[in-house]
Amino acid sequence: MKRSEKTKLVDELHATFGEATSVVLTHQVGLTVSESNAIRQKMREAGARYKVTKNRIAKIALHGTKFEALSDQFTGPTAIGTSNDPVAAAKTLVAFAKDNDKLSVIGGAIDGRLLDKAGVEALARLPSLDALRSKIVGILQAPATQLARVTQAPASKLARVIQARADQLQS
Repeated sequence: MKRSEKTKLVDELHATFGEATSVVLTHQVGLTVSESNAIRQKMREAGARYKVTKNRIAKIALHGTKFEALSDQFTGPTAIGTSNDPVAAAKTLVAFAKDNDKLSVIGGAIDGRLLDKAGVEALARLPSLDALRSKIVGILQAPATQLARVTQAPASKLARVIQARADQLQS
């Protein structure tokens, strides 16, 4: 690989680390091309990215980012999962690792905070950011809906009583 290509790759990785909210590191030994493509496809569907790169290049790209503390974990055949959603990369890679013993999660970080393997697995069990947002909206809407029902109930009951009395007088 030429020096200019390495520089370009370092710059791309540095930008990726700068934009990401979470990073998950994996060891992948013996993955076939179709398995690697399957991981990449699942990561894209989840809004995440998966990259296999040389450890030395990744360590250089980590300098000056919030994930710089991860550089010690780049040993062996390492691949990187990144995402803007805090749980997307972790959820996808942990699920894939359960079904495929050629891939193992070794650690990661979320907003610069280091996670071990158990931390990444715990992160993967959390609901996604969109699911959390929808729960919050549901919680916020519930009191308003109940308040509207409570305030409408007396008026509708009064209207029914008046209508019943009017029907009695007509008969």
